[in-house]
Order: sequence, then structure tokens, then C-alpha cells
Amino acid sequence: MMRLALVFLLALLTLPAAAVIETYEFSSPELEARYRQLSQELRCPKCQNQNIADSNAPISEDLRRLLYRQLEAGATDEEILEDMVRRYGEFVRYRPDFDRNTALLWLAPVLFLAVGAGLAVLVLRRARGGGSPALDSEEQARLEALLAERDRAE
Repeated sequence: MMRLALVFLLALLTLPAAAVIETYEFSSPELEARYRQLSQELRCPKCQNQNIADSNAPISEDLRRLLYRQLEAGATDEEILEDMVRRYGEFVRYRPDFDRNTALLWLAPVLFLAVGAGLAVLVLRRARGGGSPALDSEEQARLEALLAERDRAE
């Protein structure tokens, strides 16, 4: 058991070695801050579940290099994002703009919540009013006769 814990701790120590190390020299701290923010917002086209800041894929290296060049050339954040979307599609953004192509993506959580709430209301209404229906006098007499017969048999 102790060996397993030691192996686990050693494995955790190797995680920083897999991190991406950037060596870009920025002309100002503001550009570096914008670079960090934009690289967190852009998705790796290959990895699909990582941003370009965390990905070691060659395409992410290219995107980081392109991002650096565009920032140093004076492009605004909006210009950079538009260029990336033009090249790679809206998928490259973790938070795509709301338009007719991405409306379902943005509205799906609200729709799922509405459907879930509607189903919950239906189930609760059915549970409250779902008691057994009242018996008419003939059915009540038959039930009493069956219960009396059972009691005699015991």
C-alpha cells in the first residue's frame, strides 16, 4: 500500500514536466496579459478539449506563434478572434458568438432545464392526484365480502 502511494506521488511530480513552456519576449506586459487571456480562450483544433495554452499539439504551437505575431503587429483581440474563426471555424472559440449557427449551442441548456422542469411538474402533479379512485357502492360491497371471506379462512 505504501509503495502504491509513493508511485502515485512520484507520478504527480511529473505533471509539471508536461506543461507548455513559452519563450516569447513581449514588448509590453499588457501584450503578454492579452496573449495569456486569448490563448486560454482559443481551443486546440486537434485536441478539441484543450485550449492552445495547455496543448502540446503542433497545431497549438502554430496558433500560439500566430497569436504572438498578431499581438506584436498591433491587432486587437476582436481582429485576432475573427482571423482565427475565419481560418478554423467557430469551433476554435470556447465561447462562440451568438448567431443562427450557434443558437442551439447557447440555448440547449435553457431548453433542457425547461423540459426537465416541465417533466418534474407533471410527475409531481400525477403523484399528488394519483391516489386510488373511489369505489362505487357495488364495488365497496364486493371488497368487504372478499375481506370477510379471507378473515374467515384464516
